[in-house]
Amino acid sequence: MTATAFDELPFLGYGIGLRRTHFDTLPAWLERFDFFEVLSENFMAFGGRPREVLRRVAAARPVVLHGVSLSIGSVDPLDESYLDALSGLIDEVKPRWFSDHLCLSSFEEVDYHDLVPLPFTEEAVAHVAERVRAVAGRAPVPFLLENPSYYIAYRDSEMSEAEFLREVVTRADCGLLLDVNNVYVNAENHGYDARAFIDALPLERVAQLHMAGHLVLPDVIIDTHGAPVVPAVMDLFRYVLERTGPVSTLLEWDHDIPPIDVMARELDAIRTAGREVLGDVAPDGVVGGEEATTWRR
Repeated sequence: MTATAFDELPFLGYGIGLRRTHFDTLPAWLERFDFFEVLSENFMAFGGRPREVLRRVAAARPVVLHGVSLSIGSVDPLDESYLDALSGLIDEVKPRWFSDHLCLSSFEEVDYHDLVPLPFTEEAVAHVAERVRAVAGRAPVPFLLENPSYYIAYRDSEMSEAEFLREVVTRADCGLLLDVNNVYVNAENHGYDARAFIDALPLERVAQLHMAGHLVLPDVIIDTHGAPVVPAVMDLFRYVLERTGPVSTLLEWDHDIPPIDVMARELDAIRTAGREVLGDVAPDGVVGGEEATTWRR
């Protein structure tokens, strides 16, 4: 995957995550969503109804995979059993790409159930880039790294967050999943200019965007993925699209997940903001067929 190829990946439109709470209601609302993001860990080890729903969704709409357990920044060896299971899911689902977070989430076989940030150092850049190349080399589809939210700053950091992110994805030759809400949250919490951060990134590598809500507390903003997108993040989204052009955009809602009709309305608001910048750009790659049509009945 060359540096110029990431901005040539298809524009999938506007989508949501595939969540169990929507399994019963999703068929009737399928037309409102252009693509689906599948949380890899929710489906790798499961058959039965989850796998059947995933198979039907993949027959009706493009899907992408998104993980939270790769722990690309860990000093532990890459988890071969995890990568084998992920490879099996990629082979079955045939996503347009797969992604995970620029962080560590485990150490010495202990899963933190959290996304721990990395120090912004040359050593960390070299370490992560090597591991990303190893992961990406195992899959027939592109790999993207996401910028995480973080709440601590390391004294040992040698560069800014934007410089660190740029160096990692450039040296690893991977794509960037740009979480717009995370940019806003980090900028507010750590006191930098969100738009200057955007301008410092290798935007030609941005293949997907995340949009989400957050929680404002007296002394910190928490990235919760449990609320509607606020106007300031929507404005930052417009700013990004002015520089990138059409990019597949996903509404993340992982906690206090609302009914499917609320998800559709929230996604419509994001779609409207996108069209204000891009015009009515048709998504590329919506699939269907007899099986998908039967499921929607």
